[in-house]
Amino acid sequence: MNDDQIKSILRKSKVIAMIGVSSEKKGEDKKNLKRKPANVVMKYMQNFGYKVIPINPFAVGEIVNGEPMVESLDNVKEEIDIVDVFRPSNEAEGIAKEAIQKGTKVLWLQYGIHSDEAQVIADNEKIEFISNRCIKQEYQKLFQKSNPVFPVLKD
Repeated sequence: MNDDQIKSILRKSKVIAMIGVSSEKKGEDKKNLKRKPANVVMKYMQNFGYKVIPINPFAVGEIVNGEPMVESLDNVKEEIDIVDVFRPSNEAEGIAKEAIQKGTKVLWLQYGIHSDEAQVIADNEKIEFISNRCIKQEYQKLFQKSNPVFPVLKD
């Protein structure tokens, strides 16, 4: 997948279902939640106009970055453009199957995540497949012309 293809995907996409957004653990400092990678990426993409739906079956109903956590892709009411995955590689195949059933256009596995099986599923169903890349970093590089890793977000 080249930069022009990724830029096109990001330009035409509006709704991202983000699997693996962190929930607040009992007794945990709320500031820690804001620093977790999926939560940082979620907030960043929201700041640039994307609707991001957080998915975490262990935190249904909890509000993260202004959005209620949902249990699974099946529970998302709107049409999903990108399924963005912050889960271990060995879970990607099952997530790919769910994404296909939901009719998503793009399966995006975050930095450090890859699954040959998920790629085969995506290819067979003619959906775009991106792996081992951070959606936030790609957005920054392609639209902001910057290449930082994870800048600190202010409260």
